[in-house]
Amino acid sequence: MTHDPSLMDINPPFPNSSSCQVDSDFRYSFFTISYSLIFTLGFVANCYVLWVFTHVYPTGRLSEIKIFMLNLSMADLLFLVTMPLWIVYYHNQGDWIMPSFLCNLAGCFFFINTYCSVAFLGVISYNRFQAVTRPVETAQSTARKRGIIISCSIWLVTVSGASYFLFVSGTNEKMTETGNVTRCFENYSSTSNTLLVAIHFLLIGVFFIIFLVILVCNLVIIRTLMSQPANVRQSSSVKQRALWMVCAVLAVFVICFVPHHMIHGPWTLTVLEIWQKDNCALRQQLNDAHQVTLCLMSTNCVLDPIIYCFLTKKFRRHLVEHIKSMRGSRKCSRQTTETGLEAAMVPLNELAVDSIRK
Repeated sequence: MTHDPSLMDINPPFPNSSSCQVDSDFRYSFFTISYSLIFTLGFVANCYVLWVFTHVYPTGRLSEIKIFMLNLSMADLLFLVTMPLWIVYYHNQGDWIMPSFLCNLAGCFFFINTYCSVAFLGVISYNRFQAVTRPVETAQSTARKRGIIISCSIWLVTVSGASYFLFVSGTNEKMTETGNVTRCFENYSSTSNTLLVAIHFLLIGVFFIIFLVILVCNLVIIRTLMSQPANVRQSSSVKQRALWMVCAVLAVFVICFVPHHMIHGPWTLTVLEIWQKDNCALRQQLNDAHQVTLCLMSTNCVLDPIIYCFLTKKFRRHLVEHIKSMRGSRKCSRQTTETGLEAAMVPLNELAVDSIRK
């Protein structure tokens, strides 16, 4: 880890640069508006997903894939609860007016959300890969214990790494045209460039390894589904929904996470003045791109529940029924438990073998 969280380095002040003073002024209004939208939509969507899991589907009957999805929503909510802090921060032109420990907490939760999301997307893709390539074994075992162990392991590793940011100095003072402001995780130490570069590129490398796993798994799933002939119990609509969900997983991962990890390496090198130190134009372009990719990465909090829950026909039906029945009818809940989530979570299994019902 660094003095500045690797995925929270939002526009460092470049303290050692005498030739370039880079700042992306558009970020203040850009993040204020975009984070406000992401917070509103993401918080409602993920809270609804958790409500479905905790009140509609019995906890003791959650399968491995549902456990992963539940943890993915929890990781998203963890970041979303701190997003109002960032909204206030950017609304005040990058001045942290709140207690400094909240800056540490916000940076820590951002790091946890990023890598928990990447990890759970990876294990979800691998789980779907197994459902297609080994459908009988997958159907015969709920693997609930394995899902709990894997989820706990992901949380343990990610939280352990992120806990560093709770104990470092996350805020620093900076002189601007309007006076002194307090920045939150916008400063690099100039005494440990080699270590910073090694850690940042290690995180980037781990990310692309997981991305490769996700890419291979989902391509195999697509190829398998496309090669399967339709029969009486395998309607084309079910197959199309399964293919759409797989493609959506890849699309969201590429849109939300890949751009940031591609730009983060060269951006880090310019921030530390190891590469293109005097190329002010390039440094400004990289910094501008970094702001946009950070926002894209945050949109996963909104898109995750859409992919795994709301895009399925049965779950949408439950959502409509729930909106129409504000009284909380037990009948609606039972129908959703018996049909909605079963079909929503395992469309791939239905295509792989006739009798699978997880």
